[in-house]
Amino acid sequence: MVILGIDPGYERVGYAVIDYTANKFRPITIGTVTTPAHTEFSGRLNSIYEDLVSIIDTFKPEEFAIEELFYFKNQKTVIDVAQARGVILLAAKRAGLPIYEYTPLQVKNSIVGYGRAEKSQIQEMTRKLLRIDKVIRPDDAADAAAIAITHAYTVNSRKIGAMAANNI
Repeated sequence: MVILGIDPGYERVGYAVIDYTANKFRPITIGTVTTPAHTEFSGRLNSIYEDLVSIIDTFKPEEFAIEELFYFKNQKTVIDVAQARGVILLAAKRAGLPIYEYTPLQVKNSIVGYGRAEKSQIQEMTRKLLRIDKVIRPDDAADAAAIAITHAYTVNSRKIGAMAANNI
């Protein structure tokens, strides 16, 4: 299964396309979509949308996982991230991808097994699971990879649960 994981933002959107087959992860591409600071906001949203459409068209993910929006202290920031998240979801929906959303707590529990895990713990475990040499940088890309891994684990758990229910 090829999964596109997204860490939403408007300055930087983290993305990770990973393959999860036979309980093993293989990173396909991991990076960020960045928008120039002095670009008008609607231009940033357009750029995010077009870049996400291109990533989807190029790597053909089967499923789409995104971090749920959580409250920021700065109200303008949360509104801007919500708008960027909207165009990201639009790109996934228009591509016909099933969309799954995960909270930061779900990601931490899935990757490390502890909801109050530090970012460095999540990054190191993500590195190990993907069998890569270095921790992913920047943080947005690492977060996107963790979201994709969380989705793989969640889907796998659902399949195991369904198989167990059918054998009862």
